[in-house]
Amino acid sequence: MLMKFKAIVTGATGMVGEGVLMECLLHPDVEQVLVINRKPCGVSHPKLKEVIHHNFFDLSEIEEQVKGYNACFFCLGVSSVGMKEKEYNHLTYELTLHVAEMFSRLNSAMTFCYVSGSATDSTEKGNVMWARVKGKTENHLMRLPFKKAYMFRPGFMKPTEGQKNALKMYKALGWLYPILRSFFPGFVCTLKEVGIAMIKTVTVGYEKQVLEVKDIVELSRL
Repeated sequence: MLMKFKAIVTGATGMVGEGVLMECLLHPDVEQVLVINRKPCGVSHPKLKEVIHHNFFDLSEIEEQVKGYNACFFCLGVSSVGMKEKEYNHLTYELTLHVAEMFSRLNSAMTFCYVSGSATDSTEKGNVMWARVKGKTENHLMRLPFKKAYMFRPGFMKPTEGQKNALKMYKALGWLYPILRSFFPGFVCTLKEVGIAMIKTVTVGYEKQVLEVKDIVELSRL
């Protein structure tokens, strides 16, 4: 466990990555943040360093820049809507493992957090395509030689105030959040809780490697 650490955040131009980045920049235990994006995230902060890199299947150009980091909060992802399994597998499983394998080779003492999703299929044999692919991705990430790897399975997430990249559906349903939290506490949390829980995996740790919504909320409050 570390009290001060340096983190890499991927997917910072998406809703989850932006929310996690916001918490990292605010949190006193995070001393430096490196974001790796295909396009600028539009954020300026003394802690923040940004690398623009278009091909996540070839990271050789940035190897030196990612050395020495204690954590990676991997929030990069695509929707499975309209995709065949082969394409979704390429952009989810293959891309994630390609990045993670390099990080584990360069930073063996790294804590790696992966944003998966509620109802992910750990058996890899279910009927839901995205859940099988996510399950395979989780299973393989947990076999890599990281200090620790945590799989985050959030459901509905309330965006953080001030987010620019929040999905329209999440914004539109924001007023429902208190009701959903009361009746479905195992399915809803805030992006703030997700970000803080990721930070806590590095500074405090957690007994489970697969974190469902209740685990995310519990860890964020430790």
